[in-house]
Amino acid sequence: MHRTSSLRLAPVAGAAVAALLLAACSADGSNDTAGGDEPDTLVFASIPSEEASNIALDNEHIIAVLEDELDVTIETQEATDYAAVIEGMRADQVDIAAFGPFSYVTAHDGDAGAEPVAALVDDPQEEPGYVSYGIVADDSDIQSIEDFAGQQVCFVDRTSTSGFLYPSAGLLEAGIDPLEDVEPVFAGGHDASALSTAGGDCDAGFAYDTMVDVELVESGQLSDGDLRVVWESPVIPGSPYAVSDRLSQDLRDKITEVFTDKLNIPWLVENGYCDSEEDCTLPEDSGYGFVAVDDDLYQGIRDVCEVTRSESCIE
Repeated sequence: MHRTSSLRLAPVAGAAVAALLLAACSADGSNDTAGGDEPDTLVFASIPSEEASNIALDNEHIIAVLEDELDVTIETQEATDYAAVIEGMRADQVDIAAFGPFSYVTAHDGDAGAEPVAALVDDPQEEPGYVSYGIVADDSDIQSIEDFAGQQVCFVDRTSTSGFLYPSAGLLEAGIDPLEDVEPVFAGGHDASALSTAGGDCDAGFAYDTMVDVELVESGQLSDGDLRVVWESPVIPGSPYAVSDRLSQDLRDKITEVFTDKLNIPWLVENGYCDSEEDCTLPEDSGYGFVAVDDDLYQGIRDVCEVTRSESCIE
């Protein structure tokens, strides 16, 4: 969910969808379960993180354990936005996907067949969640979200939970229409939104908390103090990994077991996938790994959809 620092506008989504579907269709039908046979290849789709630059690196331990435990080949498909991942699953060309919370709800409620499996946490006793920040450059005159009116504002994309949906609710609560009362820019990634705001390409922007507080600082692209937080969202449920409901129930159960029982740092170290807990990495810099989630966790997203009446929400 984190991409490059350059601005990417919304029209690339259509091309991204076509590219993803074309690439997935080139898998020689290996993920076709017609005739009752289990597939020997599963297609995993996501958006690469800033640190890894491609999803195979970002999810290397996940892919390795899934291949070993399920005796399958995992084929990765990258997308530039969540719309492409949703359409890939809807077209039965994606079997496993990493979604944002909003894009998961869009996929689930929009008949793409997405069923949530697990989400990342830093502690197994935690419920997965995070917040969205409204941000400005440190020297900006903007002091609150109410000051976003009339400004050029960076969002992530229209199916981003913390980069559009919750910010839209925050703006509406402040009496600001997120599409009419600001000049919206869809940057394409949380990193792009934050960096464009820090660099002055946008007057204000939105990005999730650890992108601003940790990831861009640790990568050297921002320094502490480059951005100032002027708004925080309510807690957002954690981003789920989901499976297609077109897979057999038995295979879905096996995938769920891998995520919830084995894809955590202690298990990975114990079973030789990592040398030590300090050197063991999972997406989002998780300090533990995955815990099980179900659809009920994401009801709050639907409630925010009711508030925003966003066109991206599925009725």
